[in-house]
Amino acid sequence: MSVTCRYRAQDKHPTIFSDIYQSEINIAIWQRKLSATLQDSVKTFLTLNPTFQTKMILTPEDAFSRVSESFNNNMTEVSEDIAELVDMFCYLFELKEAAMRMKVLDRAMCPKFHVDRVPCRLVTTYQSIASEWLPHEVLDHTKLGWGSNELPDSKSGLYKSESDIQQLGCGDVALLKGTLWDGNENVALVHRSPLLPANEKRLVLTLDFN
Repeated sequence: MSVTCRYRAQDKHPTIFSDIYQSEINIAIWQRKLSATLQDSVKTFLTLNPTFQTKMILTPEDAFSRVSESFNNNMTEVSEDIAELVDMFCYLFELKEAAMRMKVLDRAMCPKFHVDRVPCRLVTTYQSIASEWLPHEVLDHTKLGWGSNELPDSKSGLYKSESDIQQLGCGDVALLKGTLWDGNENVALVHRSPLLPANEKRLVLTLDFN
């Protein structure tokens, strides 16, 4: 069953992505669980490639072969998954290609809450904890960026309570509206990278318009 509220839509089926076109939605979440074989292959790959990162421009037609090559033809299931996401992303937004970034992280890449200067970004995490975000209704947008007066998010007044913070699950795929989405300058999704436990590595994929 899909769950839709102002600014958020989520469901266990990828058709939820079409809800991103609704003006009141700024995050659409496909809730899913990664298979055990996929998780095992990621764990093995990261053990052997602890600093892996890649970025490339992909089309739906070449995504599988090029991503698979970047993995040295390991992680076939992950390559298939990324190719499927590229196909969905390009179809949904009528794009011929998408800008893909994939990176192993051992710390929060963007530890403060922020918005992205993009039309819409796809984000998913293949290992470890996933991105955190804030519902629009709990926010004081004047406390973003310089408005925080260099205070940490927990003390700046950006949100009222730690319970306001929402978090994606590992494997979830989310579409995050940015400030360049038409008419979305002041209601882009506010999010951040999570703090990672010691000695843990996170594998994150993003797709952007190109």
